[in-house]
Amino acid sequence: MDKVTTKVMSSSCKMADITDEGISLVEDLYRRRQPLPSLDAIYFIQPSKENVVMFLSDMSGRVPLYKKAFVFFSSPIPKDLVNHIKSDTSVLPRIGALREMNLEYFPVDSQAFITDHERALEELLGENVENTRKFDNCLNTMATRISTIFASLKELPLVRYRAAKTLDGSAVATFRDLVPTKLAAAVWNSLEKYKSTIPNFPQTGTCELLILDRSIDQIAPVIHEWTYDAMCHDLLEMDGNKYVHEIPSKTGGEPEKKEVLLEDHDPVWLELRHVHIADASERLHDKMTNFVSKNKAAQLHQRDSNELSTRDLQKMVQALPQYSEQMEKLSLHVEIAGKINRTIREMGLRDLGQLEQDLVFGDVGAKEVINFLRTKQDATSENKLRLLMIYASVYPEKFEGDKGLKLMQLARLSPEDMKVVNNMRLLEGSSATKKKSSGGFSLKFDGQKVKNAARKDRTTEEETWQLSRFYPMIEELIEKLNKGELPKNEYLCMNEPSPPVPRSTDGASARTSQAPASQPVKSRRTATWARSRVSDDGCSSDSVLKNVSVDFKNMGQRIFVFIIGGATRSELRVCHKLTAKLRREVVLGSSSIDDPPQFITKLKMLSEKDISLDGIRI
Repeated sequence: MDKVTTKVMSSSCKMADITDEGISLVEDLYRRRQPLPSLDAIYFIQPSKENVVMFLSDMSGRVPLYKKAFVFFSSPIPKDLVNHIKSDTSVLPRIGALREMNLEYFPVDSQAFITDHERALEELLGENVENTRKFDNCLNTMATRISTIFASLKELPLVRYRAAKTLDGSAVATFRDLVPTKLAAAVWNSLEKYKSTIPNFPQTGTCELLILDRSIDQIAPVIHEWTYDAMCHDLLEMDGNKYVHEIPSKTGGEPEKKEVLLEDHDPVWLELRHVHIADASERLHDKMTNFVSKNKAAQLHQRDSNELSTRDLQKMVQALPQYSEQMEKLSLHVEIAGKINRTIREMGLRDLGQLEQDLVFGDVGAKEVINFLRTKQDATSENKLRLLMIYASVYPEKFEGDKGLKLMQLARLSPEDMKVVNNMRLLEGSSATKKKSSGGFSLKFDGQKVKNAARKDRTTEEETWQLSRFYPMIEELIEKLNKGELPKNEYLCMNEPSPPVPRSTDGASARTSQAPASQPVKSRRTATWARSRVSDDGCSSDSVLKNVSVDFKNMGQRIFVFIIGGATRSELRVCHKLTAKLRREVVLGSSSIDDPPQFITKLKMLSEKDISLDGIRI
């Protein structure tokens, strides 16, 4: 494998899964390797010239490195490279397979993937990026990787995208406004080729893809999200899904550091990741109490060893390995939740969280923000900056002239931080200068707003826990897409299906929540990386979301949402929630998954450059 395909594999499976399939050795294409002429080799590589040259050098000559080569490319291979391979007559008889596997995306969980473009904001939406090689490489690789999702699932999407906005009908928009259009065109270009090259690939739409960029919702990446998953990534020092915790030493020495992965293999994580931190803490407390009261080994462990009969000891020894594994999982999450709750108290996050949400829903304004900055001088710089970013999203006029500078001075923040707030406006481009009634540079809602607010309160959905009012913008967009109510002038389609013939024959159009009535609903064959691996170890619960993935076959057409410039934990949660609610599997894709500090760092790299739409070829 090469660097990229190694990452694809490690995102999708564990080393044990590979060796279980009879693989005896996994090696890097670019490392010096020992010849194994009696063994066959599987190459899983990107279709690049360098990789093809390395492969040919392995398999050419009198004695090749391996007996036979089975070559699988992670994305479509250019014809000139195929011809290059064919021209090496010594290698041809030694090739057992030469195929496009179309697997160049990186699963995050059962319903999310990334294209691994950490610098997408800077390379696609930064300063002077138009017509640069960096822009083209990033956009084209992103499009290729998105396309391999549909190739591997044998799905053909209706490709919708957020259209470039113009001011008052004029032909001027920022280059950034065109990025979703350009990506949609590149994705559709790849998909068109699949229609003729992949056997049994659908010729008409089987699902929906909506391409957005980060400007659609600039509050979601910085607001404090109160679910267990988001809090872990926001408040703990995690590296991706890795969490390092200390466990007491068995010999009584220094505590040992242990690295654990918070992922789908852990049933406790699966149950708790999308619930409110207060709910997660309560459930963990109940689980621990129930576990200790029900588990025989735990009870025996607590009794005086003098009281134990031989039979008791035998039972204890038999139950102990399972007991220690379950106890370890529960203890880990109890420790994590405890650490999060301490941080919330120490940083005074409840008050800040309340202010953030009240701002978003238009319940408070300048007075409350200024009061917070004056009275909470001990709040961290990052938290004050995040508050001001939300404030700027809802009240952009409060940052005009030197007003923003005064707010920054009051918050005791640096000019570098001020740059982040300014770049929020630049990322939004032309819509930032729309009339104030549209809510500044947040998405407007049908012009019915009376107060400055970035969200409508969804009073129909009762929430048990405080600070769970906030929802990311894609929740409303996905619901509108599901009903076929996305505004057509704002969200265009690359391959709009022809209007259905009278209702009596065709039934619903492909844009409705189910497949057209003239076709049976396509069976959902979930990719192996998306299968739930819940072990029955007494820790799993009857969580609705956890069991949804089992029933994909009976659902309507999939919905894919791709966000250029980074997605958030709250958006991930929404996709799982809406899968259960809409009875359609909702898959989130993005260039990366960003936690608030990462997003803030990436925003520092932007500035503005306007261009004219005239003469632009898309």
